[in-house]
Amino acid sequence: MSCPVLHGSPVDTNDDRFPLYGEEFTRDPRAAYEVLRGRYGTLAPVELAKGVPATLVLDYATAVRILHDPEHFPVDPRPWQQTVPDDCPLRPMMEWYPAARYTDGYEHARYRQASAAAIDEVDLHAMHATVENLATPLVERWITAGSADLASQYVFPLVFAVLNQAIGCPAEIGQRVAAGMAARFDSTASSGQGMDMLTGALTELVHLKRAQPGDDMTTRLMNHRDNLDEREVVAQLMSFYGAGIEPQRNLILNTLHLMLIDDRFGGGLLSGSLSTRDALDEVLFNDPPMANFCTTYPRQPTLIDTTWLPAHQPVVISIAACNSAPITNGDRTGNRSHLAFSTGTHTCPARPMAYQVAEDAIDYLLDLAPDIRLAVPADELEWRPGPFHRALTALPVVFPAPNRSGMPQRSS
Repeated sequence: MSCPVLHGSPVDTNDDRFPLYGEEFTRDPRAAYEVLRGRYGTLAPVELAKGVPATLVLDYATAVRILHDPEHFPVDPRPWQQTVPDDCPLRPMMEWYPAARYTDGYEHARYRQASAAAIDEVDLHAMHATVENLATPLVERWITAGSADLASQYVFPLVFAVLNQAIGCPAEIGQRVAAGMAARFDSTASSGQGMDMLTGALTELVHLKRAQPGDDMTTRLMNHRDNLDEREVVAQLMSFYGAGIEPQRNLILNTLHLMLIDDRFGGGLLSGSLSTRDALDEVLFNDPPMANFCTTYPRQPTLIDTTWLPAHQPVVISIAACNSAPITNGDRTGNRSHLAFSTGTHTCPARPMAYQVAEDAIDYLLDLAPDIRLAVPADELEWRPGPFHRALTALPVVFPAPNRSGMPQRSS
C-alpha cells in the first residue's frame, strides 16, 4: 500500500478524498467505511465539507491510542481555525470555545469538574417520573390517531423537554436554543447564524439563573468552586445541549428503528427476546448516533502505521467504523466496549443519564403502543446528510389506536 503522506494537508489536491457529506455516504456509510478501509487501511483521507480535509480513523486500536494521548493529539482546534475561512460551514461546529470538549490539561480538568458536578447531581431516580410526565402529553396528541412520526412528534420534543428541565431552561429560551443547535449540526451556510442564536439564548439563560437560581445544572455550574465566568458557563451549557439533543435523539430513533426491523425483537416491539438495553448497546456499536466525532489536531507531524498526520489538521474518529472492527467474536449482547461515549480523558460524563433517558423513553412508548410498525418499507426511510451524525429525518409508524380511556394517567 502506498503511503498517503498528505492526509489532512491543506495543500493536498483533495482529488482522492472521500466526501462525508455526499449522497453516497449518507445512503450507505458502512459500505463507504469498508471501501476506505480496503483502500487506505487504518487512516483514510476524507472531506468533512467541500474544501475541509481531514483524516478519518477506521481502526479501533488506533482510535483508542489517539484518544488516550492528549499530549500528541490535543483537542484544541485554534491552530486549525486559522487555516479555514470565517464562512466555512463547519466552523460553528468545530471552532474553539472555553469548554471541556475543546481543552486539555489544567483547563480541561477545571471545566470537566464543573460539568461533571452539575451532571452528577441530577436525580436519576426522579428522572423516571420526569420522562413519563413529559412524554404523556406528547403521546396524547397522536395515540388515538393510529399513526405518528416518532422523530418530530415524540423523540425530539421529549429529549428537548427532559434536557431543558435538567438544565433549568424555560421553554421560550429553549426554543431558540433548539433552533440554534439544529443549524449548528446541519453544517450549512446558516450555521453561523444558528451559533449567534444559540449563544444569545444561553447568555440570557445565565442572566435569568443569576436572578432566579434553582436546583438545576445551570445554577450548579455558576456556583461551582472553580468560579467559571459567564462565557465559560455558556460554553459548558452549549456542550450539554450539543451532547444532550442531537446524539440522544439519534440514539433513541436508531434504537427504535433497529427494534422495528430486526426479527430478534419480534417485529413487534414487545415480542422479541432481547431487551431495550440490549438494543441500545447494539445501536451504540453498529449505528452510533454520532458516527464520526472526537476530533483531535496533532501537535506536530505524526507517523501512524504508514501515514503521516500533518500538524494541526483534523483527525476524526469514525466511531461507527472502529466499532465494526473485530473487538468481539459473535454475539455482542451486553458488550459496551464501543466508542460511542469516547474514551480517555474526554469520555462523556453523562453516560448513565443518557442510557436511562433513552431506555425510559422507549419503554414508555412500548407500554402505550406495543404493536407499533413502520408505516413505510425500511429502505424508504431517509437519513440526514452530514459528516458527523447518523440521523433519520423521520420515523413514521402505524399502530392500533387504543380507546381514549386506555391512556395512562400521569405520575403525580
